[in-house]
Amino acid sequence: MSPLLAAGAFTRPILRWFWLTPLILVIALIAGTAIGETSIPIDIILKVLANKLWDAGYAVDPIDSGIVWSYRLSRAIVAASCGTGLALAGVVLQALLRNPLADPFLMGISAGASTGAVSVTVAGLGAGAVTLSAGAFAGACLAFGLVVLLARAAGSGTGGGGRGIQTAGAIILAGIAGSQLFNALTAFIITKSANAEEARGIMFWLLGSLSGVRWEDVMLAVPAAVGGLLVCLWHMRALDAFTFGVDSASSMGVAVRPVRGILIGVMALVTAVMVSMVGAIGFVGLVIPHAMRFIVGSQHARLIPASALAGAVFLIGSDVLSRVLVPGQVLPIGVITSLIGAPAFALILIRGTGAR
Repeated sequence: MSPLLAAGAFTRPILRWFWLTPLILVIALIAGTAIGETSIPIDIILKVLANKLWDAGYAVDPIDSGIVWSYRLSRAIVAASCGTGLALAGVVLQALLRNPLADPFLMGISAGASTGAVSVTVAGLGAGAVTLSAGAFAGACLAFGLVVLLARAAGSGTGGGGRGIQTAGAIILAGIAGSQLFNALTAFIITKSANAEEARGIMFWLLGSLSGVRWEDVMLAVPAAVGGLLVCLWHMRALDAFTFGVDSASSMGVAVRPVRGILIGVMALVTAVMVSMVGAIGFVGLVIPHAMRFIVGSQHARLIPASALAGAVFLIGSDVLSRVLVPGQVLPIGVITSLIGAPAFALILIRGTGAR
């Protein structure tokens, strides 16, 4: 097959998704904005948007306008961005490591980002010169670097050759150890540097919280999610090759080390940005890619856009549940994703075992 025909074969699935994805995403964003302790009619949401974006001059209650624009809409957009970013990180890590358990949470990236963010906000690391996102990114990179070094020390290596599967298993085990280490460091920093009220707020945030997000966070979350999606789509053929192993990817013309470095670096950055805003949210990067493989298959031309959309919708829905499940209280969104994700992942494991 010629390169032109091959490119067309890979782009056709994306074009089929193109018209459907924005529609589903807009519906999810409207639902996330409308549903809450106080329900907001859709026509009010549309009027508020028209007033804010085009100065339409519709008569809208100021309270409803504040709820829609200053609280729920920005929250829904950040939730969609975080869901997209975490789901894509799971897709990439599972392909590169050839391990179905790989995701930012288990690989220590989320834990390292949390440690970096807490070090900046609570311990005052950087004396105000380091931003929260920069601290989270540094922590994520440090955590993943430690995981790779630990895997190498275990004798598996991280290069090519016939040890790719051993490498994946070693990195997963090292990731679990790294996660525990950085979770312990986070707890130590909080205990040492924060007062009781700060500690309570930070621990709630670490379980996943969208309560504090505003439009400034949207301006950071959306570019991170879109950038991560574009990088994944650009390397979708390389990701297909990696699923057959490092040797196979190299024989197909993939520059293994540079491509792997770019993909892991970008996903670490995306994860760090998301964690710096909403805390560590589990199961999104683990469950969503698996669920989408059952629906659209393993080809990354389909899997990447499907996982991005499903992650966005899943986290918007989880945020809605966190606000309405217990009247008068907002649950950490990480609690909701775990309550949904753990049984879903168990079902995926059972179905996968039965299929074999």
